[in-house]
Amino acid sequence: MRSPRVSVVIPAYERGHLVGRAIDSALAQTVEDLEVVVVDDGSTDDTRAVVEGYDDRVRYLAHETNHGVSAARNTGVEAARGQYVAFLDSDDEWLPRKLERQLAAVESRGEGWVGAYCDLRTAGLSPLGRLAAVVSDRLFRSSAPREGGRELATSLLAMQVFMGPGSTLVVERAVLEAAGGFDESLSIYEDWDLVLRVLAAGNLAYVDEPLAVTHFTGDAPAETYAENDRRYLARNADLVAELEREGVPVRRVHRMGIVGHFLAAGRFGEAASYLDACAFTRPKDLARLAFWSVLGLRSLVTGGDG
Repeated sequence: MRSPRVSVVIPAYERGHLVGRAIDSALAQTVEDLEVVVVDDGSTDDTRAVVEGYDDRVRYLAHETNHGVSAARNTGVEAARGQYVAFLDSDDEWLPRKLERQLAAVESRGEGWVGAYCDLRTAGLSPLGRLAAVVSDRLFRSSAPREGGRELATSLLAMQVFMGPGSTLVVERAVLEAAGGFDESLSIYEDWDLVLRVLAAGNLAYVDEPLAVTHFTGDAPAETYAENDRRYLARNADLVAELEREGVPVRRVHRMGIVGHFLAAGRFGEAASYLDACAFTRPKDLARLAFWSVLGLRSLVTGGDG
C-alpha cells in the first residue's frame, strides 16, 4: 500500500459530539494525499460510531481503557504511514489550506527543517480572556524568535512563544519516532516537551496565519499546572540550566506563570508561595499581577462562572 504524504493523528476521549468536526476539517484540506488516524482513548460514548461512519481515508484505533492524550497520540504516531505527521485535537479544527501552507514552508527552506507550526485562533474565550491573550502577545511574545532550532527552543522555554502543537504541529514522522514520542507522565506541557526534543534534531518553520481554530472548553486546576511544570522543567533540566547561565530567567518565568494560574482562580495565598518579591519591581510582571488579580476577584465574586 502506498504511503500518504501526511498522517493526521486525532486523539479522542468522549468526543462523539465533536470529533466529526475535526475529521471533516482534516478531510477538507487542499493537501488531499493524507490519512486520518483517530485514536479513541477508552470512550464510552458514540465516538467509535461517528469515526467508523467515514470512508477508508479515516482509520479508527482504540484503547480499551483511558490512558491520556499523550498515550493516544503515541498510538497514532506508531500507526501512521505518512512522511509527515500532523496533530489535531478532537475538539479543534483546521482551515482548508493549513497543511498546504505548512508543507510549502518546510520544503522551501531545505535541509535541516523538519516541520512547521502555524498561528491559531481560539474560539469560546470570554472578553477578558481575549484581552489577556492580546496583552500577553504584545507585551511578552511579539519580539521573540518564532522559528528555527535553538532560538525557538529558547523562546518556548522562556514562554515567549505559544504554538499549541496539539493542533498546529506537522513534523517528519522519522523525526518524531527518533524523538521518542510524547511523555505519558505529563498531562500538560507534553506537547511543548516533545517540541523541545524535535528542535534538538532540526528546525521548525512558522506560518504566520491562524490556520487552526482551537475551542476553549475550560482549564486544568492551578495545582495540575504547577506539578506538570515541575516535571517539564526537570525533564529538560540541562537545557534550562544552560539558558539560565546565558541569562534567560526560565525558572522565574515559569514561577510567574504558576502565580497567574492561582491568582486567576482567586487562590491568592497559594499564588504568594510562588511569588518572588522582585516581581513588584518589574513593570511587566506588575501589570500581569494586577490583571490576574482582577480575574481572581471576579472568579470569587461569580463563583468561577464566566
